[in-house]
Amino acid sequence: MAKLYFKYGAMGSSKSAQALITQFNYEEMGMSVWLIKPSVDDRDGADIVKSRVGLQRRADVIFPNDDIRARYEAAGHRDVVIADEAQFFTPAQIDGLREMVDDLDLPVLCFGLRTDFLTHMFPGSQRLMELADSITEIKTICECGSKATVTARLAPDGKIITAGEQVFLGGNDSYIAMCHKCWRRKIREQQGK
Repeated sequence: MAKLYFKYGAMGSSKSAQALITQFNYEEMGMSVWLIKPSVDDRDGADIVKSRVGLQRRADVIFPNDDIRARYEAAGHRDVVIADEAQFFTPAQIDGLREMVDDLDLPVLCFGLRTDFLTHMFPGSQRLMELADSITEIKTICECGSKATVTARLAPDGKIITAGEQVFLGGNDSYIAMCHKCWRRKIREQQGK
């Protein structure tokens, strides 16, 4: 029986690497994979899923107005769907992935962030938390050694940003994984408290 999986973690937890390794494992077993990503994530190229460790593959790009099931049917039968940066899919697209699991008995594995730089849930992630059969945290650590749960957004001067748009694309130059305690402490220090 197929399931909808949500594998989430802070920046730097190897989500994209795990998505690509999972794709490799399915393909090594002779199965076909529909690798997808949302159009908003174009920092490594519109149709490229790339990990910090250098793994990369081409993916089908899903736009916010796309009917995800119609896109799947147009792509042709696949044995599994792997979605990177799933936090950027719309709730309706997450609903479509859920329907594909139920109606087509198709495993769907979604990888992404749970929350933004202010610890607010992304709409796509919230819908995945509501609908997924399996929810797994991909762990990474803060510089203090504790488990990192916050993806802190950094200004060019290294200070933590505490206001702005929810979506801002960037890599290690713009984001760092931190534990909640260190995140709060550094913000207080910046504010002189």
